[in-house]
Amino acid sequence: MIIETKNLRLIPCNREILNKAMEGNNELGSLLDIQIADNWTEFGIEPLKYALNLLLKDHEEIGWLTYFPIHKQDNKLIGSGGYKGKPNEYGTVEIGYEITPAYRNKGFATEMAKGLISNAFTDSSVKIIIAHTLPEENASTKILTRFGFVKTGEMMDPDDGLIWKWELKKFNFNQIENLNC
Repeated sequence: MIIETKNLRLIPCNREILNKAMEGNNELGSLLDIQIADNWTEFGIEPLKYALNLLLKDHEEIGWLTYFPIHKQDNKLIGSGGYKGKPNEYGTVEIGYEITPAYRNKGFATEMAKGLISNAFTDSSVKIIIAHTLPEENASTKILTRFGFVKTGEMMDPDDGLIWKWELKKFNFNQIENLNC
């Protein structure tokens, strides 16, 4: 299901979209009939491979993995994000998002995060959303705190080193859901 926000269309990636994204920008742009921003992802194709492997193992992962944010006015892919998989047995999902540098500081990451959070909480099984950030105050930590996320700890990530863990309970988000962004 496409997630619509004021300025973005968040397109959930299926196997075909993920394969085209890994083939290259021209192939992805042709498939989705969109323009592709330069440097639309800083993470390369590894997260796309991760999502594709999960989809190949379990069709129920569809909608719980990668989303591509399309800037409506420009009809342009401007980042990536989504979930790391379907809710676990405790009702927890993890979100992540990125916006290409040319589109930063314009509220699009906030819009994308709100769309992903709201979408996740429409599923009755989702009780908690988690996120991870670098261990410093930055744009992502500001977005997360704006939506009521609380830093719940630190951990060592094999790729990124020390990171902060953030958590948002459904009840807390429902209290601020009408936040205008």
